[in-house]
Amino acid sequence: MWARRSALVTVLFACATGQAGFAQTTAEQRAQVRPNVLLIMADDLNDDIAVFGHPIVETPNIDGLAARGVRFERGYTQFALCNPSRASYMTGLRPDTIGVYDLGTHFREAVPDVVTLPQMFTRAGYSSARVGKIYHYGVPSEIGTSGLDDPPSWDRVINPRGIDKDGEEPMLAFAGPSRALGASLSYYASPAPDEAHTDGMVATEAIALIEQNRDRPFFIAAGFYRPHCPYIAPKKYFDLYPSLDRMPVSEYSETLLAQSPTASRGIVWNVPLDEQREAIRAYYASISFMDAQVGRLLDALDRLNLTENTIVVFMSDHGYHLGDHGGLWMKQSLFERSLRTPLMMAGPGIAARGGVSRRIIELIDLYPTLSDLTNVPPPEGLEGRSLRPLLSDPHADWDHPAFSQSRRALASLGGDAGGGRGRGAGRGGAAGGPAVGYSVRTERWRYVEWDDGRLGRELYDQFNDPGELRNLAASPFYAPDVAQMKQLLTRLRTTARN
Repeated sequence: MWARRSALVTVLFACATGQAGFAQTTAEQRAQVRPNVLLIMADDLNDDIAVFGHPIVETPNIDGLAARGVRFERGYTQFALCNPSRASYMTGLRPDTIGVYDLGTHFREAVPDVVTLPQMFTRAGYSSARVGKIYHYGVPSEIGTSGLDDPPSWDRVINPRGIDKDGEEPMLAFAGPSRALGASLSYYASPAPDEAHTDGMVATEAIALIEQNRDRPFFIAAGFYRPHCPYIAPKKYFDLYPSLDRMPVSEYSETLLAQSPTASRGIVWNVPLDEQREAIRAYYASISFMDAQVGRLLDALDRLNLTENTIVVFMSDHGYHLGDHGGLWMKQSLFERSLRTPLMMAGPGIAARGGVSRRIIELIDLYPTLSDLTNVPPPEGLEGRSLRPLLSDPHADWDHPAFSQSRRALASLGGDAGGGRGRGAGRGGAAGGPAVGYSVRTERWRYVEWDDGRLGRELYDQFNDPGELRNLAASPFYAPDVAQMKQLLTRLRTTARN
């Protein structure tokens, strides 16, 4: 189907420009056809999806999108917390530049005149619209509101609110110690159909926007709420995972936690194995539910004959722990599981269909990449770089490390995982202030410093220890590697400040 549609579009375009048969269009003619952009965002999704090699999770629609374009196996957030991450890649600037480290600060407080990604397209004559969660707001507390949105970014916004918010929260079951809905292992297998849920409504509204704007260039962002907790999804998606024994549980281990500095810990819980199985099953069900809504969007593009002229981006804001590293849950760490997140792109200008890139890339690379692919001039000062070379050749030379950071109160390790917001969340606290960490990820190493090393250092060999279970920073044998990575981290921090 994809190949037939591509050929048809070529024929129609050739006829419209007075050319016969399958004649090649000129560069000038191609530049006049402005591609649409459909940005699809999941919330709190790690790499537990089938196309990334997961043996259990079913994500046929995300897998199909990856087959059409390029999947980045090593994409990293700049901050593993919703608001700092989203504010960063939507402005193309690092958290230190925009001054966002928590769940309550709006990026325009520090950079009031910044041109956001959707603003760039609006200024170029695109219709820009948002459905659901793109910038941060608390889930589930602020579902149905605009939360910490950015009004200058959009021509139109829609804030769905489904049965998961307005009827099913009292039905939740809980695993683990937390009962705060936005920071808990809570779940419910709903009898309601997909379209009654907030994510189903996101898909429905986004499809309506695509239909309304089919004859003009659009930038439409569809922000799904799953798999963010509470893990509410229709029961049929729970039924995809009938065997709890197949859920990949992890033993709580103080010994394993002690491999790294105390400051490195994010959300630490000792969750009984049977409760883990229920929670992880629900997380997987939420992923499959969200995947089905992605499929509805992709089907709509096919039905409207827009697939060939629409750049589709699928991504999440950061990764997610599921009891690994001895008992880490959710996010807010500088480990691979928390920082690594899915990113894939398909559509015009992306030559490597079905390509897989293992190069190190960052989420702030999204903004300059979309500018490059659409020939829309970007604002000055973006801190990422265009991924276009990797979209043409996923194995192209690429020597750009990923630079990430974290900041949270030492006294609240195991605290708020992103369910609400309020100025100062994750900042300040005991022991003289927050734990501030910086990480640099190369193809071989991850190196981390907490409080310039005073609260600890970490070095992990990604070739021999991809699970980051052996901290090598204190080993004399690896002292030259520590020194080299420290120098790289210092350079990146200096560049970010300037």
